[in-house]
Amino acid sequence: MSYSYILGTNLNSNKQVKIASTRIFGIGPKKAIQVCDQLGPSDNIKVNKLTKYQFDQILEISKNYLVDSELERVIQRDIKRLISIGCYRGFRHNAGLPLRGQRTHTNAKTSRKFRYIISS
Repeated sequence: MSYSYILGTNLNSNKQVKIASTRIFGIGPKKAIQVCDQLGPSDNIKVNKLTKYQFDQILEISKNYLVDSELERVIQRDIKRLISIGCYRGFRHNAGLPLRGQRTHTNAKTSRKFRYIISS
């Protein structure tokens, strides 16, 4: 099985571009279809059939979206902001508990097991 490295992710070369590109952090099925539409008429093209020009086009198109390490940085910055202002969601992030009202009495065993504290 061969892979192509793009945007910090190894993409399976035998899959279609719109399916393989969903492996990139920050690109879901909907954005993947948008990227393929901007690439050109062949939306069923496989990753190993892409030309160098099409790879460069994918990189250009992806500059319009937050992807990979940039997106991770933004998410971490938002979490640190929630913790620093001392809101409920920040407290729950810090304690490693569910934040959106889920019950923890019988569920959320995994999140309670792997509690960790984020240092600010």
